[in-house]
Amino acid sequence: MKTEVVIVGAGPSGLAVAACLNRFSIANIIIEREDCHSSLWKKRAYDRVKLHLAKQFCELPHMHHSPSTSTFMSKDEFVRYLDEYVAFFGLRPLYNKSVEKATFDYSQGIWTVRFRDVATGEAEEYSSLFLVAATGENNERNIPNFPGLSSFLGEVIHSCEYKSGARFATKHVLVVGSGNSGMEIAYDLCQHGAKTSISVRGPLHVLNKDIVHAGMVMLRRIPIHIVDALVILMARLQHGDLSQYGLLRPKEGPFSMKAKTGRSPVIDVGTVKKIKSGEIKVMKEVIRISGANISFAGGSTQSFDAIILATGYRSGVGGWLKDGGRLLNVDGFPKRALPDHWKGTNGLFFAGLSRRGLIGAASDAMNIAEEIKQQRGGSSDSSMLSMGFS
Repeated sequence: MKTEVVIVGAGPSGLAVAACLNRFSIANIIIEREDCHSSLWKKRAYDRVKLHLAKQFCELPHMHHSPSTSTFMSKDEFVRYLDEYVAFFGLRPLYNKSVEKATFDYSQGIWTVRFRDVATGEAEEYSSLFLVAATGENNERNIPNFPGLSSFLGEVIHSCEYKSGARFATKHVLVVGSGNSGMEIAYDLCQHGAKTSISVRGPLHVLNKDIVHAGMVMLRRIPIHIVDALVILMARLQHGDLSQYGLLRPKEGPFSMKAKTGRSPVIDVGTVKKIKSGEIKVMKEVIRISGANISFAGGSTQSFDAIILATGYRSGVGGWLKDGGRLLNVDGFPKRALPDHWKGTNGLFFAGLSRRGLIGAASDAMNIAEEIKQQRGGSSDSSMLSMGFS
């Protein structure tokens, strides 16, 4: 089978690329291994999750949120928006298709994407002039190799399997990871009566939604280092000195850190208050696990009934991209720095791998579609027609 563009991944990034291409009448197909689009949001997001940025910063190209949508959307509101986006642009991903390999034929100048039907096991393939890797930053769960993890006597789950703290009521639960997911899960566990601890590995910025929103607005007109200073001042006024509770602040500002490393500040949903009251205990880095006992840096050891690994994800692009994989680092993210991170070679592009969330995904999609339109309108037209890509 042939098409002009193959897009791997039907998350927000892949949907956005397809929508932008459709506006240019460029034939494309989305290949998705799950049985629905946006599976991270539909299947792996916990119940209480809300978007941490205001809705104007969480839009895909060419479709605004309705005026009635909450400023900070719930999971259900955002999923509804994605469903409407798919319907509006007439997107029809191929579901239950697991990509195994994508290779480039240098003699013909085409990509061959081989995939397998999840239900039947039947192998299939598409050929295209352009390939977009849009499997997202959260494609594969990251499981730390803690010494003795396999010996733990209780339950161990990754944050993508977590839905609610209700079934952990009265249990001693350790959340490993102090990013947004870890902090929010710790709060949810505490709200449901779990005896909650959270393992914090290093310094982190703790803000709230209003402070982040103010910072995002200021960034449109004010240099990032000034915005960082103002945001840190607002955070201090809001939360006070959190170092006495085991939460140290990095030397670099929150927006500068996000731009350079992709690491987001923690958006507090009430966790800080629980930490200050002692309802959530802050532990240091996990050193080893033995049975029910977990030892932490500094020498303390405690017993737990369950561990929730809020340890993030990795990009899975490097597993199936055979030609062009040299453009990726060990974690599966583009080696090229912003703003050229989305550009590959030989018609290869990367969408949603900039660690800039939905804003980055939307920008990538528009850049990729415009670039494909320009290349397609140039010398490549004759080769498309000769290979049947008309």
